[in-house]
Amino acid sequence: MTTEQQFDKAISLCRNVFVKKLSDYGAAWRIMRQQSVTDQIFIKASRIRNIEQGNLAQIDEDIPSELIGVVNYSVIGLIQLHLGYVDTVDITESEAIVLYDRFVAEAKQLMTAKNHDYNEAWRMMRVGSYTDLILQKINRTKTIEDNNGHTLISEGIDANYYDMLNYAVFYIIKNMEAQDDL
Repeated sequence: MTTEQQFDKAISLCRNVFVKKLSDYGAAWRIMRQQSVTDQIFIKASRIRNIEQGNLAQIDEDIPSELIGVVNYSVIGLIQLHLGYVDTVDITESEAIVLYDRFVAEAKQLMTAKNHDYNEAWRMMRVGSYTDLILQKINRTKTIEDNNGHTLISEGIDANYYDMLNYAVFYIIKNMEAQDDL
């Protein structure tokens, strides 16, 4: 399977969860300010790192579930950057899914270009590095948010969300490959 096909398979898992939660809750996340979305991703990535370090988990959510959360909150972050936050839900489930698909397609396009330029280096990385890179991107995003979105030379918040999404997808792919080896 190509990287693009593996990406699609991983995103299919994430999208399925997104759609089901959208059905359960609607687009309740539309009220979240940007910083809150970033903090949600931080919670997910911190939990992944905690599990990786062998700490005892007291709730029944594993690394793959948390990775799906990173992907979906990254997409939500991109949607919120695009639309801004609101006080009441202002989009339908179908509108949210269209936006989800749009930002995932943009993330895939970015991943494909970077994957070409870096010659699939992500395949040689250890999965814990994906977690560390996601946490680094979160810290960068928090700094940019604290600076009201201003940067002097660096990419903006959106670039960091795309990178977090793609690193989480790489981790999901690695997990799927490990399952196939069993």
